[in-house]
This record gives sequence, structure tokens and C-alpha cells, in this order.
Amino acid sequence: MSLQIRLPLAEGLSNYRLNEAGPLPVIAGQPPTLRVAYAAAHVVVDPLRPQVLDMDATMAFRRYLWSLGFGVAEAMDTSQRGMGLDWASARELIRVSAGERGGEIACGANTDQLDPAQQATIDEVIAAYEEQCETIEAAGGRVILMASRALVKCAKTPEDYARVYGRLLQGLRQPAILHWLGEAFDPQLRGYWGSRNVPDAMATCLHIIRENQHKVDGVKISLLDKQQEIIMRRQLPHGVRMYTGDDFDYAELIRGDEVGHSDALLGIFDGIAPAAALALRALDVGDLVQYEELLAPTVPLSRHIFQAPTYFYKTGLVFLAYLNGRQRHFVMLGGQQSARSITHLAELFVLADKARLLVDPDLACHRMRLVLELAGVEG
Repeated sequence: MSLQIRLPLAEGLSNYRLNEAGPLPVIAGQPPTLRVAYAAAHVVVDPLRPQVLDMDATMAFRRYLWSLGFGVAEAMDTSQRGMGLDWASARELIRVSAGERGGEIACGANTDQLDPAQQATIDEVIAAYEEQCETIEAAGGRVILMASRALVKCAKTPEDYARVYGRLLQGLRQPAILHWLGEAFDPQLRGYWGSRNVPDAMATCLHIIRENQHKVDGVKISLLDKQQEIIMRRQLPHGVRMYTGDDFDYAELIRGDEVGHSDALLGIFDGIAPAAALALRALDVGDLVQYEELLAPTVPLSRHIFQAPTYFYKTGLVFLAYLNGRQRHFVMLGGQQSARSITHLAELFVLADKARLLVDPDLACHRMRLVLELAGVEG
């Protein structure tokens, strides 16, 4: 007889019977061969000092991702960069994580050591970026040039972006990944690349890539607009990868079309790692049926986790890690465990179960009941 749990769902407090198919297997393996796949990983805090990282638990989660064949995208917005994780903590995380190198690792370089209350100059933005790039490359990581709030405030023209990125890329030891983070993820980045018009912004980004092609491994765009990603993907110079950051349509974009495909640098891979790892292995052997069967059920879960306001998606990923025993508590930097409602979390539980991503259903039910009780929901 399958498990059941009483949950506050859209139709009210209801009995939910868990998926009788049971969880997907969590199988260690090598990185996929046909796609590059980075999982942007969340961080775990000390529940008694919630502004301090629990480095042991944080690294344990990264070892889990590495064991499944993923590269790790470190100190990105999934780790609450710009929403609780400051540069001092990010720097230590990069040092420890890149130093271990359980698999290929790319790390976010930003300008968040600058005082957000002060208007920075272009030269100050460049210097801040360079400091972080040097830290990452000294630790052995690949640089991801994250979109900078300071730059979007002080840049006046597309040429300002070209100047900053040209200087940074030419100073790096190995090719970097550019990151175009849309305003759904961070409203403060509205107008990045010098325009609020997506085609114009894309033209500037493509110009920068073409001018520095040998220094660019790829570009990750997180616009939640698959058509814009495909348009840009088809204009990239040969050898420059498109890393999808589209947590709505990743399955389709990674599979690709007759012209090309996207590689992956995704926050949702943090939460759906067992399904994603198996799907990428299926893709490697040309089994598109199994690929679709594994990833299709994860898409409703991802769209739920990343629903507006999208920047609170980290709450869903940490909650899923808690349900699955990947960390022992549901406490986040800045108290962001409270950023989503109890009904949102209950629906997340259901969608994770339907995707067969509750690796220990008994434990997941126990922990869900604890959260429900704390929220005042009677089982």
C-alpha cells in the first residue's frame, strides 16, 4: 500500500497518495559525452548562525552532484549571490570548492564587493571584476562573468559594456562563460548590455563575443524565453557554446533541433539531479524516448519552483534538498525559507513525487509533516 499524506493543495486540505512507481535510482556516473552540464548549486547554512555557511554540508552537496557526473557552477545566483551570500563568503566557498575539484567547476565573478549605495565608475567595476577573476583562476576554476548591478548603473552605452568585457576577457588565463541574467531573476539588471530591447542587447553581447571569440567558452542566457535563446544560439561563432539557463524549457533546448542544441548551466539541476543525469546518459546513446520520459515530469516541477517572483526559486531548491535528506534543516541565508507559502511548498512536494524525485518517500513525508505542523496545518 502506497504512502499518503494530507496536504494544503489548491482544492483545500486533501489526502495525497504518493507515486507507486517509487523514486528514480541515484546512480553515480561519468560526465555526459554529448552535452556539457553544470548544476548551479545552493548553499547550506549553520541553522544556529544562519549568516554563516555550513561548509561541510555545502561541500557534501557538491560531492553528490559531482558523483552524478555534473560540473558545478559555484557562487552563482543559486547560492543566493546578491541575496544573502556576500563576496567574503563567496570567496571562501570558491577557494574550498575549486580546491577540491571533484569535477569541472566554473565560478561566478561579479562586482558585489562594491558598496551598492555608492555610484561606481567603469574603472572601479573593472577592478572589482578583476579581483574576483584572479581569485577564481588562482583557485583553479573557470570564470563565469556574472551580470553586474554596479555596471548596469554606471554604463551609459553598449560601448561601455564592450570596454569592460573586452578588458576582462583578454586578462583571463582560460576562456570564460558570459552570463546574461534576465530581469525576472534580478530586476536590478534591467537594461543590461545597454538596452531594454532584447534584440539590441543581444546584438551587443554577440559583438563582444565575436571580438573576443578565443577567450569565450560560451554564454549562458537566463531570459526564460526559448525563442530568444534559439535565435542567439544560431548566431554564435563556431566553437562558442550556448549554455541554457532556461528553467522552463531546458528539456527541449538541451535536446536541440536540426540546427543545434544548448548545453546546460542550470539551477534546476540542483533539484532534479537524478533525473537529469539519467536523461543525459540516455541522450548520449540516442534514446530520445527515455530522455523525454525522464525529463518531461520534471518540467512542471521546475516551472513551479521558478514561478514569479522567480528570484525566490532558491527556496524551492533548498526545500527539496531538505525533503531528500541532503541537509538536516530548512533554514536559509536571510531567512528566505519563508519566501514561499506553505501551499507552494505542498504543491512542490506533489510535483517532486510525480517526477519520482523524492529519494526516500518515508523521510520526505516525515519532513513535510514537520513543516506543515510548524505552519499550523493540521494533518
